[in-house]
Amino acid sequence: MISTRYLTLTCILLALALIPTTIHIYINAKFNDGKSVKNISTTLNSFSSVPTNRNDSWGEDIFGSSDWFERIYQKGVKNTIRLFAARGYDHKRLYHHPELALSYGKSLHKIAIHNLPNHNETPVHVFSNDDNSLLVAYILLYDNEFIANPINHQLSESIRLLFNTRKPMTLFYASETIIPGTQFEQSDLAPLLSLAIQSFQSQTIN
Repeated sequence: MISTRYLTLTCILLALALIPTTIHIYINAKFNDGKSVKNISTTLNSFSSVPTNRNDSWGEDIFGSSDWFERIYQKGVKNTIRLFAARGYDHKRLYHHPELALSYGKSLHKIAIHNLPNHNETPVHVFSNDDNSLLVAYILLYDNEFIANPINHQLSESIRLLFNTRKPMTLFYASETIIPGTQFEQSDLAPLLSLAIQSFQSQTIN
């Protein structure tokens, strides 16, 4: 004979466990704020751009994102920057070493986490290659908050997701060939990333 002493508590725990299961598996509920990285302007101040030749399914295959682009922004004759932006609900696929896919074979090492110039609350993950001729920087944005530590973010988000729908994370990733010794704050990456984020956040939702 099974004791009924803990029956009520067991039923409550099982009911609570059903909430995230229903939200994320049966309903697959996702929050959509109506914004898209594809709406980021193709011209950012003195930078104009052309798309790269990535396959249309590449962003979905690598980052689980259907909302993404990769463009080459150029200012003048020599200043060219590759900008990749993507939004997705699988946060780990966006924040876990995006440089391995986006700068494949470049042997990058992390320099530091800088703040975007004139934006002290915008942490930028900055990388360089062995001879310091390539500068790479990326920014993570989630629910209007810029993420410095994605692991801590994931842990805190897992608690929120017990009773809430998933929200998208946005990755802004830029790379530029530089004169060795050029600091991030002196590069064209910094203003371009700032302009791209402004263009994204200024979208008007109907």
